[in-house]
Amino acid sequence: MLAQISHVGKSFKVDLSKPIDISIPMSATSARAWYVDPIKIEPVRMGDWVGEVAEGGSVNFRNIFFNPHAHGTHTECVGHISKEAYSINQELKRFFFVAELVSVLPEQLDNGDFVITKRMLEIVLDGKTPEALILRTVGNSSEKLNRNWSNTNPPYIDAEATRWLVSLGVNHLLLDLPSVDKEVDGGALASHRAFWEYPENTQTHRTITELIFVPNEIYDGSYFLNLQIASFENDASPSKPVLYRILS
Repeated sequence: MLAQISHVGKSFKVDLSKPIDISIPMSATSARAWYVDPIKIEPVRMGDWVGEVAEGGSVNFRNIFFNPHAHGTHTECVGHISKEAYSINQELKRFFFVAELVSVLPEQLDNGDFVITKRMLEIVLDGKTPEALILRTVGNSSEKLNRNWSNTNPPYIDAEATRWLVSLGVNHLLLDLPSVDKEVDGGALASHRAFWEYPENTQTHRTITELIFVPNEIYDGSYFLNLQIASFENDASPSKPVLYRILS
């Protein structure tokens, strides 16, 4: 199903019959972070009644317990770090973007941290100025779908690099890590603050999507991104970013 797209002054074709889902499914074994237990999905039980057809119930009727920042792919707004209440459901007004997918190998610092730097982003972007940027870290394997990132000091983005992305016009940042910031940073959240320019010049329309997974067979390049969220009135929501190859 070919579609001719006109988007922000550009015209191109995409094949809507070939979506590329880069979200991590939500399940008891899905990737998680921030010291939480796995997602819990269980049938409602009320007296003799059970919400599980396999156990004799009339319907499947389950409770799901999860944390949107810790379990699977999620998209967050500035409300994640602000005193003011901002909801991702209110702040994300558009859902389609031209995105650039790039692969980066985080650089090891003297203190042992692995960091995505401004210099490496300058190299992989090579003059491109996308409105959405998707970062895939090397080495990349399907183990990311089920990894428990807690207490592993994952790679993160240097705040200088984040400020540079903002200067390019990147409004939507997606990455396959649990955070743009260091796991334990004393509450500095330097890259979060730089991306949203909070609190000096708060940009409420920008979003960060974490814990995506981009398989290796998906090549770096330009894509049409559909960023889907659930309608939670919360600073973050589980999300489903879907890519479409740009054909022309």
